[in-house]
Amino acid sequence: MAEGRRKSKKQELLLAGVQELNQHGIVDFSVRRVAEACGLSPAAPYKHFSNKNEFIAAIISYNYSLWYTRLRAVVDAYPDDYRRQLTEMVVTYVCFLVENPHFRSVLMIKDDSLDGGHEGLRSRLSRLPNEMAEKYRDWVGMPEDIFIRKKFVIRSLLYGAALMFENGELAYDEDSLEMLRAMVDREFDLP
Repeated sequence: MAEGRRKSKKQELLLAGVQELNQHGIVDFSVRRVAEACGLSPAAPYKHFSNKNEFIAAIISYNYSLWYTRLRAVVDAYPDDYRRQLTEMVVTYVCFLVENPHFRSVLMIKDDSLDGGHEGLRSRLSRLPNEMAEKYRDWVGMPEDIFIRKKFVIRSLLYGAALMFENGELAYDEDSLEMLRAMVDREFDLP
C-alpha cells in the first residue's frame, strides 16, 4: 500500500475492533458497533471474518505481529548480548504499551469466553521474551529462585512504568526511558 493511502477495510475493522475490546471486553464485544464505528453496514465485517471469535482472534494476531516485529529488531540489534536484549526488550515493551494502549487490554484479557485457540494466540505474545530470559538465565548460570524473583521485579518495572507514563505520573521522554533502562540493567547485577 502506498504511503498516504487509506487503510484497508479489514485494517480499519481490526483497529476499531481493538477499541471495542478496550471499551467492552470480549463478552460484550459487538461486531455491529465495530462496523458502525467504521461507517460500514453490520454485515460488512463478515466479508473478512466468518464470526465474532475469528474477528477477536484476528485482533490478537494483529497485535502480535506489531509486537513481534519490534522484538525481532531488538534481538537482531544485539545478537550475542542476552542481557542487552532483555534490557532493550523491556524498554521497547514499555514504549509499545504506551504507544499502543489497546495492546495492554488484549494482553490482559482474562475472559472465560476466550476459548483455548484464542488463548494460544495470546500466549505467543510473551514467547520470545520468555525464551530470551531463559537463555540469559542459562548463559549466566542463574539459580531458578533468583530467576523467578528477577522476572517478577522486571515485569513490575515494565508494567509500572507503562502505567506511570500513561497516567502522566512520569514524563514519557528519553530521560525517563533511560532511567528505566538503567533500573532494568541494574537488576541483572543484583543477587
